[in-house]
Amino acid sequence: MVQKPRGIGRDLGSIRRIESHVIAAVALAFTVLSLIGQAVADDLRWAVVTAGIGLLVHRGAAEPAPSAHRLLADRREFEETPLHHRLRLAREVWVFAPSGANVLSSPHCDALRRYVLNRDHSTVRVVVLDPAAAEAVARTGRLFSDSLDFSSRRFTQSLDGVVGRLEAMARWPHSGEFSYRLLDHNPGFSLVAINPTTSTGTLIVEFHAVHNESSSARMHLTLTRSISAHWYAYWMDQFEHIWRNASEPLAAAAARTRD
Repeated sequence: MVQKPRGIGRDLGSIRRIESHVIAAVALAFTVLSLIGQAVADDLRWAVVTAGIGLLVHRGAAEPAPSAHRLLADRREFEETPLHHRLRLAREVWVFAPSGANVLSSPHCDALRRYVLNRDHSTVRVVVLDPAAAEAVARTGRLFSDSLDFSSRRFTQSLDGVVGRLEAMARWPHSGEFSYRLLDHNPGFSLVAINPTTSTGTLIVEFHAVHNESSSARMHLTLTRSISAHWYAYWMDQFEHIWRNASEPLAAAAARTRD
């Protein structure tokens, strides 16, 4: 019973299941009135009962339990729904990846420029490993090289290329807000969030593991608030923690000081 108000508060805060809470509140009110007398007509009582049954049937048909296939996949999922298609309607994008070589490829960065940063009040935040954190970069490079049967590029080269691309993006003219930071350690996962603070947001979390045939074979899970509000909030907090603990690039910090 203690957890119920928290669940209701989360639902109302994210505009979820509003109709359920309304009908539940009406049913409770009618129950109380019925206990203290004949204050509620039979027609109204049956109307509430019918509405409740109808809502249960509707929710059962409209919200089937998510299957493992919907939650878990590898990067071949992006062949069916490419990332640049997902960015078309995005106004807020978060990215954390050790090198970001795949998610921050030239075509994807161009999609961020055209679809996201071209909109007023849009936001793109990116975190990658700090190339100056030599030990973390070397350890991650060994992990990625040793964990792949078929590796196509060196980690350090990928990271340096992405950081150069991020520096260029920071200089692009755009209507939205773009910023990136550098982290001094690898927490063992990558994360992409599209419109994460909205009720229809999506979080994609990829786990690096210790052995994969190739980088495209890594498992990831796709979360929405409707699948799990708790774990959605958990991974949002993971990114916010990374963002708070990452450092601004020296060029950006120097520019801020001059301003």
